Amino acid sequence: MQHETYIRRCLDLAEKGSGNTAPNPMVGAVLVFDNRIIGEGYHAQYGACHAEVACIENVSSWDRQLIPNSTLYVSLEPCAHHGKTPPCANRIVQEGIKNVVVCQADPFAKVNGRGFEILRSNGITVTENILAEEGRWQNRRFLCFHEKKRPYIILKWAETTQGFFAPQDRSRWQISNKQAQQLTHKWRTEESAILVGTRTALHDNPQLNARYWKGKQPLRIVLDRALALPETLHLLDGSIPTWIINERKENCLDKTQYIQLPFNENLLPALLSRLYQQNILSLIVEGGAQLIEAFIDASLWDEARIFRAPSELQEGIAAPTLQHSHEMAHHQLGNNSLRIYAHLQNNYFSTPQDKE
Repeated sequence: MQHETYIRRCLDLAEKGSGNTAPNPMVGAVLVFDNRIIGEGYHAQYGACHAEVACIENVSSWDRQLIPNSTLYVSLEPCAHHGKTPPCANRIVQEGIKNVVVCQADPFAKVNGRGFEILRSNGITVTENILAEEGRWQNRRFLCFHEKKRPYIILKWAETTQGFFAPQDRSRWQISNKQAQQLTHKWRTEESAILVGTRTALHDNPQLNARYWKGKQPLRIVLDRALALPETLHLLDGSIPTWIINERKENCLDKTQYIQLPFNENLLPALLSRLYQQNILSLIVEGGAQLIEAFIDASLWDEARIFRAPSELQEGIAAPTLQHSHEMAHHQLGNNSLRIYAHLQNNYFSTPQDKE
């Protein structure tokens, strides 16, 4: 139970880096001497020092002599390679720490057990798999990226209580309330990229940015097979990095990049492969209904977030239907309900309290 208490603190610290660490994982670390925390740290953003180093550096000058006799708790296997920063495993060895307790292993090819090997080969006792399921849920984007070689895919849409996705003429119709809209913008700051289809871009003219929540902007992606979308659309304004997926050309103009891919049964795998090559860890698919259904039919999704709301819309396009899904959470936001689902083959979810 003592190990779980400190690992849970590591997970809480790691969450502070949410949305800012990609393509790195979220990691937290705690240094404990005689049941007293003498140092804490987390990976705040990509390129910054890792959690273990931040934790050690945060130990006060009068407690530094206690470091060798302390236990280091960390939510992910310490890295063993030179990236933006030196290997954390080496720093732990240098500090003389003799006990390390870890939530889960790191599947990244340059780590993947090598961190543990460095520690153990230097006489350090390593305890693994403390609250491992909770750790997998927290770092599901990072783990999916390295284990499945594609981004973690989130489907998101709003539907009426009658099950309609949009009016029959595809005109813009706001279904979700302001609370749901703000939450959606928060989600955008937490993911690497966001995707819509041609019809959604044309009929809704979305900006696909985070205007109602402070944070980074996701990479915008739109499907435009024949490059027929008018340049007056928000998605083509060049304000933030945007990919235009098409069949005709491949080049880059300032922040707008044209990606040439075949529009056939291999389109989605080809797009996901391209995102993987560019270190894009997660993707939100926001519409339209046909594009979302394509992801569902291909079983290319990990999580779905669905708002339901009362509406005066009496007929329209039917909302997508999930297949092979497991409900993880249910929330109420005013007169909107939010249900969150995981794909049954998604091996990153654990207990309900960890999924809300």
